[in-house]
Amino acid sequence: MSSNTPLNLSELPIYKKAVEIFTLSQNISTYLNHDLSTLKNDGTEDSNIYFSGDIVQQSVSLAPEILNAELERYSERKYKHIASLKRLTNMLYKNSYRLERSNSNGKDFLPILRSELKKFKKLQHTWLLTL
Repeated sequence: MSSNTPLNLSELPIYKKAVEIFTLSQNISTYLNHDLSTLKNDGTEDSNIYFSGDIVQQSVSLAPEILNAELERYSERKYKHIASLKRLTNMLYKNSYRLERSNSNGKDFLPILRSELKKFKKLQHTWLLTL
């Protein structure tokens, strides 16, 4: 993710936290998929498996949105990336609660993800003041 990133941007605390959240989400999703991928007795799949994919998709977009906001010269476009980052963070938070209701041992890791998202939100606030 950070191979194309200019050095100073990849050193931003918010960028580092976004990469951590992506890694954590990916690991949680992998762990949950083992429990959620089996079919139920009636032959249907567990609908919570989609939320595990959602947290990965949403978290993979965090760092690029930060990068885009940092590199954008026009404030109107910059704020579109910031709004997208906030939406992604909120959706990640909601999907972590949805996954916590799943029938998996991996749901014990979701409070850790939410804790990291809280830290990310604080970093977001500080970062916004620097833009």
